[in-house]
Amino acid sequence: MVRQARNALLASRRAVLTTHLNADGDGAGCEAATASWLRANGTEAWIVNPTPFPDMFRFLMEREEWVLHAGSDAARRVCETADLAVVLDTGEVPRIGRVRELIRELPTLVIDHHPPGDQSIGGVSFRDPAACATGELVYDIIQATAGPWNTFIARGIYVAILTDTGSFRFSNATPAAHRIAAELIEMGVDPEEMYERVYGSAPLRKYRLLERALATLESDPETGVTWMTVPAEAIEEVGATPDDLEGMVDIPRSVDGTEVGLLFRTTSTGEVKVSFRSNGAVDVNALARRFGGGGHVKASGAVVKGPLAEAIRRVVEETRRTVLAARAGSNNQGA
Repeated sequence: MVRQARNALLASRRAVLTTHLNADGDGAGCEAATASWLRANGTEAWIVNPTPFPDMFRFLMEREEWVLHAGSDAARRVCETADLAVVLDTGEVPRIGRVRELIRELPTLVIDHHPPGDQSIGGVSFRDPAACATGELVYDIIQATAGPWNTFIARGIYVAILTDTGSFRFSNATPAAHRIAAELIEMGVDPEEMYERVYGSAPLRKYRLLERALATLESDPETGVTWMTVPAEAIEEVGATPDDLEGMVDIPRSVDGTEVGLLFRTTSTGEVKVSFRSNGAVDVNALARRFGGGGHVKASGAVVKGPLAEAIRRVVEETRRTVLAARAGSNNQGA
């Protein structure tokens, strides 16, 4: 699979890179690294995402002008003349939003570490759910080509792995993840600088928003389900951006006794974005898929129909049932 993905990339002369809605460190880091690597190999690489490239990860980009707004004429022209679309950190049609129409006619390469769903993007596929991050797969491709490496490639992959392993504290922080990180550090990546860039500072508005969200924190100690809501009016009042929501789901997840933490927020379309985080036996990927979402076993998301109160009720009830079923299954195995 590595060879097939590498060959598809190197055969391209103009590639369009994209990732899932509301790109995270893995998606954005992989885009930045892949764009730099393709450019170093003589391929024009452009990034066209369904939602804006996150400001907090712009420092990973070698050149800002490689990022195009999905609704722009420039993005449309690039997609019309490209010979390859590269979808990173997702393999599902709904997760690339409006970019789907822009790349529909292009040969496609999917590089992803999520379990496959029922609306998979076609084309050449390099998928491995055992990888700690999509960044690990991008690393494998570049290593198989013997580089070339530069600062932006190494930083992008490091941040992809750093963020998807929760700063190397989650169960997917495998020996392979640490080995790759060590090699990237040997190439010149500064771990302290990367931590400071990603986690070390935040605008005051993020804490104002968190203050409002904490007032909604609720927990069911019997099932270990804890949830929190980011009020839509608070987002508007403080002028919050999607970056300001990064990591907020870890608050309900970290409450003592929590099996599953949930974060709710209303989107601009009136739908409700739900983030799921598991601390134990519950597979929140399977749980999120019941609501049309997906992701990882311990970290997933979904968008459900509003209104907010009804969405919270439905998701919390289903999560409670799932936790109880997981416990029952564990008890039966123990018997």
